[in-house]
Amino acid sequence: PSASVGGSAGLFEPVHGSAPTIAGQDIANPIGAIASAAMLLRHSLDAGPEADAVEQAIGATLAAGHRTADLVAPGSTASIGGARMAQEILGRVLHPS
Repeated sequence: PSASVGGSAGLFEPVHGSAPTIAGQDIANPIGAIASAAMLLRHSLDAGPEADAVEQAIGATLAAGHRTADLVAPGSTASIGGARMAQEILGRVLHPS
């Protein structure tokens, strides 16, 4: 994630290119965008506990073994789509264990 923070506003975004070749295929990894939202919560909205919850949910999702195609070991086919990855993270934000 990346942040550009000014006196009264901030811009939080994942760092990546446009990737038009994967558009509509549900293979983009949403973690950068979700982590950027956590940065926004922490640095612009003074919502540290909420940012912590998002970051912990990302970690817990990865610890549970969920991987998008870009994160699986070479030769592995055990991946989930970007939408499911986002759902897994959201579920852990809403219902942490």
